[in-house]
Amino acid sequence: MPDVQQPSNLTRLDAFWMPFSANRDFKQSPRLITEAQGLHYTLDNGQKVLDAISGLWCSSLGHGNKEIAQAVYEQIGKLDYSPSYQISHELPFKLSERLLSYLPDSFGQTFFVNSGSEAAETAMKMALAYQQLRGKKDKVCLIGREMGYHGAGFGAISVGGIPNNTRYCPNLLQHVDKLPAVSSKFKFHKGEQPEDKSQADALLALIDKHSADTIAAVIVEPLCCSAGVLVPPAGSLKRLRSICDEHDILLIVDEVITAMGRLGHPFSSLDRYGVVPDIIITAKSLANGVIPMGAVFTQRKIYDAFLNSSETLVDFFHGYTFSANPAACAAVNAVLDIYERDGLFYRVQELEVYWQDAIHSLKGLPFVEDIRNLGLTGAIQITPDPNAISGSRTLRLFRACLEAGVMARANGEVLALCPPLIIEKEDIDRIVEVLAEQLQKLQ
Repeated sequence: MPDVQQPSNLTRLDAFWMPFSANRDFKQSPRLITEAQGLHYTLDNGQKVLDAISGLWCSSLGHGNKEIAQAVYEQIGKLDYSPSYQISHELPFKLSERLLSYLPDSFGQTFFVNSGSEAAETAMKMALAYQQLRGKKDKVCLIGREMGYHGAGFGAISVGGIPNNTRYCPNLLQHVDKLPAVSSKFKFHKGEQPEDKSQADALLALIDKHSADTIAAVIVEPLCCSAGVLVPPAGSLKRLRSICDEHDILLIVDEVITAMGRLGHPFSSLDRYGVVPDIIITAKSLANGVIPMGAVFTQRKIYDAFLNSSETLVDFFHGYTFSANPAACAAVNAVLDIYERDGLFYRVQELEVYWQDAIHSLKGLPFVEDIRNLGLTGAIQITPDPNAISGSRTLRLFRACLEAGVMARANGEVLALCPPLIIEKEDIDRIVEVLAEQLQKLQ
């Protein structure tokens, strides 16, 4: 491709290599965010834009929340940083107890990280180590899912199944296999697909292939958001739990996006699907995107295995410089205060049907191949442009919606939606109105 010619006054934009972005395209026609308040961003041209993707699936309380900002400010003034290696501070201990109160009693520990990627890496290392510590030396295999997404680290892309994420990484983890991608026989299906255990039963074929004696853990998302809001059939997660129990395999559930009220509960695996995983990971909305923060929640048996069976003084050789950062802990506490006071863990239950009907009203518009939704998430599958690079038409739709005042997320051939939990019905109407207008104009 020819080199992008940039105006001299935009040369400064070359310094920042934007993640998961079409850098050449952006820098030809940049748009910068300057402010954020409530449901809206302000662009550098002064335009107000309704945030229909919660920043990046993470700002579920909207933006500019003064309670969170004040909590972070006060904490930085009191204790800005503390290590958590061999010494720590009070906040992560109290915050762990608070978060664990949303989980069954069998969960006993929280391990703090800084992102969903780090949470996934941590959970997989815990699972592998747990099996070794209990004498299951052959249990070294990890099972993910095609089109699954668990972050950008080497472990995560090894068990994940989005092809472009491994395009230039020929050396990945050994001893990994994948369940088939979530698939649907029904286009434009509203909400969860009808019960179909066959997709979960694919795990039985992998057990026959590798032997249960070699499989340490299965890691899946309840809803495959990054792959385009792929909605598994009803009963799928519960069936996976049953198979894992039967064959002594740990189940790791990635709730980086689906926790914190996104599907109408604090943790969707427990309350929406009736499944108790061995390990749950989350991040994204945990601190509302204000400060990087993630968490790994483990059943007590896992922590106990490390403490009782480790042959070294340090029981788990793993952690991060910024694990349990004081300001991040303060942000999470403020976020939880707001969720609990305003009933936001459960607000999606009031909005889900309205949201579902609204986005499915786009059926029949140009280039709309499918529409999927669950909780307060949605995806519009766009017909590819045969004369351009994959994803080009969706990127054009993203830009057109932005110009018209709504920010979604262009993700391959999918326009993804995930508005803040504080949204009102008239805001949903505005999102759908803009999408309809721009789909009608799309080429």
